[in-house]
Amino acid sequence: MELFQYPYMQRALVGALIIGLAAPALGIYLVQRRLALIGDGVGHVALTGVGAGLLLNRSPVLVAVVVATVGAITIEVVRSRGRTSGDLALALLFYGGIAGGVMLVGLSDSTSSSLNSYLFGSLSTIPTADLVTIAVLGAAILVTMLGLRPALFAVCHDEEYARVSGLPVRTLNLLLAVATAVTVTIAMRAVGVLLISALMVVPVATAQQVTRGFRSTMAAAMALGLFAAGSGVWVAASADTAPGASVVLMAIASFAVVAMLGAGWRVLRRRRTPAAAPTPEPHEVVLR
Repeated sequence: MELFQYPYMQRALVGALIIGLAAPALGIYLVQRRLALIGDGVGHVALTGVGAGLLLNRSPVLVAVVVATVGAITIEVVRSRGRTSGDLALALLFYGGIAGGVMLVGLSDSTSSSLNSYLFGSLSTIPTADLVTIAVLGAAILVTMLGLRPALFAVCHDEEYARVSGLPVRTLNLLLAVATAVTVTIAMRAVGVLLISALMVVPVATAQQVTRGFRSTMAAAMALGLFAAGSGVWVAASADTAPGASVVLMAIASFAVVAMLGAGWRVLRRRRTPAAAPTPEPHEVVLR
């Protein structure tokens, strides 16, 4: 714990906690819509924004937010108009984004370590300006996801029903796309482009094993995201490992523990529940 007396570790912890809270709050909607892997596609588009920011000597995070937002809106428009499948559009963004990012980073004066910090995360090198950006955008994501929860849930659960109910379905879909782009961009500094989807999906998958309602699942996923973020940074500081990988591994470890405990509880409950008497066959019924 003595390591957290240093400012860079304090910034790393605060940034991880913000992202650990915001990512599952958005991820539950993506899981509901079966778009769990969209974070990977948008993350690779954000990498193009990082390369453009490094090439133009601008803030990579802010430029990445703009580029990722454009990419997320593009894939949502393509998906809604049905001109091509969502998987194909996501694949185009996936490959084009990472290729553009690597090319732009290569054209800039940045070293390969700059690219690695965005591919795999680099919490310990977050400057104060980026931390402020992460805090502001993370708070905006939380307020939006919690404030519009009934409408967003309706759109994600049954889009046709939401449209008949009078909800602005297209606007809400675009809002989710923009929120995904923003969340992916701020999470990029914590866990990296290659691990972004894990922080949005794994806490939700863990919470679904022990909860039933949407509200309780959302609350549990956010709590698990906080735990994974805080414990992951502590493990990284103690064992001198990559913070992003440590955060994701703690989230996966939580999933494994909850899955094993849930399986054990189901087995114990079946053993304690007396077996129901078998129903006699028609020919075994004796008339008195």
